[in-house]
Amino acid sequence: MLTGLQIAVIGGDARQLEVIRKLTELDAKLSLIGFEQLDHAFSGAVKEKIDEVDFSCIDSIILPVPGAGPEGQIDTIFSNEKVTIDEEILKKTPSHCKIYTGINPPYLTNIASLANRELVQLFDRDDVAIYNSIPTVEGAIMMAIQHTDFTIHGSNISVLGLGRTGMSIARAFHALGAKVKVGARKSEHIARITEMGLTPFHLKDIQSAVVDSDICINTIPHPIVSAAVINKMPVHTLIIDLASKPGGTDFRYAEKRGVKALLAPGLPGIVAPKTAGRILANVLAQLITEDMRNQKGE
Repeated sequence: MLTGLQIAVIGGDARQLEVIRKLTELDAKLSLIGFEQLDHAFSGAVKEKIDEVDFSCIDSIILPVPGAGPEGQIDTIFSNEKVTIDEEILKKTPSHCKIYTGINPPYLTNIASLANRELVQLFDRDDVAIYNSIPTVEGAIMMAIQHTDFTIHGSNISVLGLGRTGMSIARAFHALGAKVKVGARKSEHIARITEMGLTPFHLKDIQSAVVDSDICINTIPHPIVSAAVINKMPVHTLIIDLASKPGGTDFRYAEKRGVKALLAPGLPGIVAPKTAGRILANVLAQLITEDMRNQKGE
């Protein structure tokens, strides 16, 4: 139970509703910032404006998956008001206050460091990333079906990266009967791709690997699908970029060449917000409970 804990939930999308539900069930008291248009009421949660919150009493801050923008702006679908977070807000919190976020963009990392507050990046955790790969895969399959006029079965699929998401993507498309190539750099990843019964290629050879791609799925958050790479693809290739914004694709050149390229970060929150929210809620409840016990010396 989280009885006695005061938690600020700032902004976010439908995934945050599951977080709010879970934490209120555990008897935490929540300040909901950026939720004034939310119709649903949760016992133990109060809607407030950010300048109304007494941050000196806040034990934990929960931010949306993307964290904060370059000027501290917080995304929220339940408010039309501008919500921002800065160093001064974090400095008002108790020294034990932790900030939880999905990813930690540079601005957020900087203000947390200046305020000397611990920043916990949930998507760095293997359990969160692996669980999240499930709705991500379903979303990628949905996009592949919606934006092509051919079946996945028998198609040539190029997957870039064999991280936690890339592995799930490759396995699922292979199971659907696609001919899957996977690009990686590490020798152990090349070995794993081979063990999975897929076709490996080194990312330095990406230009030659994509010449017959019907669908190219990128999971690498770096500029990997460059103009030179896109130039080698068939014009009918569909690029699905799952990397965090701004993605790893040269979208300008893709449009110029007539190759359809879709940036699709945060698919779990789009295709399955309830499931994705429960994943975050369960992990947050576990982490905050552990923090509370540590503070009490249990």
